[in-house]
Amino acid sequence: MKRNYIALLIVCLLATLPRLVLAQEDPAAAVEAVAAAVEEAEAPPITAADALFTAHNLWMMIAAALVFIMHLGFACLESGLVRAKNTTNILFKNTMVVCIGILTYCICGFNLMYPEFEDGGHGWLQFSGFGLSSPDVGMTAAYAAGYTYWTDFLFQAMFAATAATIVSGAVAERIKLSSFLVFSTIFVAISYPITGSWKWGLGWLNTLGFYDFAGSTLVHSVGGWGALAGVIILGPRVGKYVNGKIRPILGHSMPLATIGVFLLWLGWFGFNGGSVLSADPGLVSLTLVTTCLAAAAGGVGAMTLAWSLLKKPDLSMALNGVLAGLVGITAGADQMLPMSAILIGFIAGGIVVVSVLVCDKVKLDDPVGAISVHLVCGIWGTLAVGIFGAKAGFSQLIAQLIGIGAIGAFTFIFAFALFLGIKAVMGLRVSEDEEREGLDVREHGNEAYPTFQPVPEV
Repeated sequence: MKRNYIALLIVCLLATLPRLVLAQEDPAAAVEAVAAAVEEAEAPPITAADALFTAHNLWMMIAAALVFIMHLGFACLESGLVRAKNTTNILFKNTMVVCIGILTYCICGFNLMYPEFEDGGHGWLQFSGFGLSSPDVGMTAAYAAGYTYWTDFLFQAMFAATAATIVSGAVAERIKLSSFLVFSTIFVAISYPITGSWKWGLGWLNTLGFYDFAGSTLVHSVGGWGALAGVIILGPRVGKYVNGKIRPILGHSMPLATIGVFLLWLGWFGFNGGSVLSADPGLVSLTLVTTCLAAAAGGVGAMTLAWSLLKKPDLSMALNGVLAGLVGITAGADQMLPMSAILIGFIAGGIVVVSVLVCDKVKLDDPVGAISVHLVCGIWGTLAVGIFGAKAGFSQLIAQLIGIGAIGAFTFIFAFALFLGIKAVMGLRVSEDEEREGLDVREHGNEAYPTFQPVPEV
């Protein structure tokens, strides 16, 4: 657009040059000459619709960038909550998950998730081909009222890797790197897009009336179900449960974990705000407010309950409470009143504390609390739509339950079978010696925090 204006200015100047020379002794005549030349030049008209489309598309691209930042948040949070000897490993996994997620979503995930069920599909499974296309309307409002084809892909691709990132933290400190990367590739390429298509691709759950605005179930619970399958098959870390007692294994950097949560909170403005799929001032504003209120209430709720039960204010519980509030509001952030958002977040903060303690009781070793935050609170947030949402009621609650059950069953069975298959073919867990020494040295030949030695003199 800027180039068009520059070209127009040059044309106008060239067209008016003879007139300006003739009228150099008469300033008024010079002004009239320039005005006449501008009227004669043919410039593409900028309509209100064009400006509005540009604004919508720009917000969607900004939202995609904010969701991308969430992956840095996950990397900081997960690395902070594991031991120092496994820091490089968890950072490597978080980096590769983003790379794998974007590529697999380009190759097949996008067209598996949005297969055009409305053109005759049955609403369960359909595929519209490999790779990205370049439709004639891909860069205009004819593709969608608020964004281009390319912006749509970019925004959705940022979501795709999130599900596998959730799994990464839950299975940390004892899974083989190669095995995890194989799992992530297949999980993001096939499982996540299929269940996503049931709602966001206008599949059978959408027809049923199931509602999940930004992914409490479609993203977070999907990652949580995968995490649960992995934790069950892998078993706990060495030394976590000894003689029937729970031994806390503390993370090495609470500052890093705290930075991660604040980055995630920031990114969630794009995660939920971008899911409006336009820059609609009212709806985006409401969504950002409910998102922020739920996060704050989740932190307070988790702090209150954890302090009461554990007799000490636990930072990790408070941090997970913030995330619990964010996950809880995600399914209905666009249709909740502020007080409802606060209540949803506060309850989610309490739920995550109870869930973390229960997971430990039943020996589900989850170093970062991913199952509690993303699976349990994802379920709560999805149910909250039927309790507090604009269409709250019995029928909506039933639709929500059906969606939770169907997506949960498919994802858990898929992930469980995939982990078992990988275990049979290439092994899943590192040896006890490798685990004790740390995955940084044994898997990467590197350390996140090396002990620096002076360089010997030559």
